[in-house]
Amino acid sequence: MSTAVLLRLARSAGGPQLCHRAARQIACAQQQESPRRALSTSSMPLSSNSRFDPDSSGQPTTWDSFGIWDNRIDEPILLPPSIRYGKLIPKVSLSKVGCASLIGQRKENEDRYQLSQMTDNIMYFAVFDGHGGPEAADFCYKFMAKYIKDLVGGEENLEVVLTKAFLEVDKALARHLHFSPDATPGTTATVALLRDGIELVVGSVGDSRAMLCRKGKALKLTVDHTPERKDEKERIRKSGGFVTWNSLGQPHVNGRLAMTRSIGDFDLKNMGVIAEPETKRVTLHHVHDSFLALTTDGINFIMNSQEICDIINQCHDPKEAAQRISEQAIQYGSEDNSTLIVVPFGAWGKHQSSDASYSFSRSFVSSGRWA
Repeated sequence: MSTAVLLRLARSAGGPQLCHRAARQIACAQQQESPRRALSTSSMPLSSNSRFDPDSSGQPTTWDSFGIWDNRIDEPILLPPSIRYGKLIPKVSLSKVGCASLIGQRKENEDRYQLSQMTDNIMYFAVFDGHGGPEAADFCYKFMAKYIKDLVGGEENLEVVLTKAFLEVDKALARHLHFSPDATPGTTATVALLRDGIELVVGSVGDSRAMLCRKGKALKLTVDHTPERKDEKERIRKSGGFVTWNSLGQPHVNGRLAMTRSIGDFDLKNMGVIAEPETKRVTLHHVHDSFLALTTDGINFIMNSQEICDIINQCHDPKEAAQRISEQAIQYGSEDNSTLIVVPFGAWGKHQSSDASYSFSRSFVSSGRWA
């Protein structure tokens, strides 16, 4: 991306002071790369008062012109990362993130969710789906972010950070529950870290999910940890555990737990249930990526990923999307807690869809055959 484009965007987004600061930063970067290259802004046309005509050319400018789409969420640009990566990176605002959590038909809501600006350049998003009581989910809600924040100061690789944090939280929960020997709570954990608005890293245990909408299609960032997976089932059996199926054909570890990885569930740790997450790192392309969605199984069991993606793309903003998805899961027949976080990216609003996706799970639950 040319220097002129970055400077024109900086001027229209933040005024003269931001533009001058951008010029100094770009000048320093260019002098380091080539001492003989000099930055000159004297030939740049003056900007108008509109961000849609920053060069006063009379031609309207859209985010697609800069490699980003934004027709309904107007966010400023992250200038230092944009200069570093050579592409415009919009700032993700916590105030624009959509969240919803409904109790469903359960006696209590054991789901927890959390989002925060963890550091100056790292955002934190997480969902936890507790079972056997809310204690494990509550513990992760209180301490997961703290463990991650303590680790990022000394470790650059965010996948390593998430792996260490999950394992440390699991150990801390074991110590916490030492005074309650009869308690066997556990929880899923799906955590996403967004660094510099462009590096997305996800870690997960259990069957809560993370999904990225790219070019209108659902891109799964997590894979459920269930005994149906050959690799997971093999680890359970090698550890001395076994897998049984209930009357609905759902596999369980030792007839008790529907997942092979979790935080907590310490009575099954010697049977192969582990707290080590599977992680994934992706580089966002804001011209194609519309949003990140974190969901618990109250939604996942009743709606497939593409259906969730399509419904969210029909909504005006992420807050409406989160509420609509959680309510729709209940209407479709989900009896579990339903929790969702929707994080908008540069292509929010670009890929609208009115297609209805078929969901076998919803048809199965809604049929009444198993009621």
